[in-house]
Amino acid sequence: MSDQTQAPAVRPSKGERTRARILASAAELFAASGFHAVSLRDIAAHVGLTHAGLLHHFPGKESLLIEVLSHRDREDAKVLFRVDPEDSPQEFLRLIVGVVHRNMRTPGLVSLYAKISTEAVDPAHPAHTYFVRRYALLRGQLTAAFTALAARTDPRPDYDPELTAQMLLAVMDGLQTQWLLAPATVDMHAAVVAFCARIGLDFSDAPPLPDHRSDPEPSPTSIMSAEAET
Repeated sequence: MSDQTQAPAVRPSKGERTRARILASAAELFAASGFHAVSLRDIAAHVGLTHAGLLHHFPGKESLLIEVLSHRDREDAKVLFRVDPEDSPQEFLRLIVGVVHRNMRTPGLVSLYAKISTEAVDPAHPAHTYFVRRYALLRGQLTAAFTALAARTDPRPDYDPELTAQMLLAVMDGLQTQWLLAPATVDMHAAVVAFCARIGLDFSDAPPLPDHRSDPEPSPTSIMSAEAET
């Protein structure tokens, strides 16, 4: 008989399950109506809690929004940031393409980010700093990857790494809007693969990033969490 025993799975506590329900409901309502049009009472009613019951888990709407935005990205960061974009630029970029592939399975997440990121251009919006930092981090990581990739390519490719990083993010975000409007017509993954092919990168076989089915959909998270570790 083996001396090794498998530890039993730990069930989430009642409080953890309630928090997960709150996050899923908040994500759904924010994605549908935007941050300003949704109240904490709306979210509480959607979950089946009292207003006071929701405040027991989250102190305010702003903190709830940031947690909704941060939730999925933390899981993605565990995959994306285990690869150094300077040491393994092609693998890092392949994972980025995998995010696009995965997002086609999670329309709630895509809708949430599209709506809230547009609202957050207002410096007074509670998610403004979140998105400023998120895009700065992504631009920096992508620029590092394109710079490292160019240095290893002979002959050296004729593209500016920083501009290419900005263009890739713009392509990804623009495709999200088009896909939300016409999901049967727009293939985000194929379009990003085609963009990468124009600079000599073949990611046609890039698998989708795991979609964390244990999380209720939609449930976004935060690549910002990796900022503190880099």
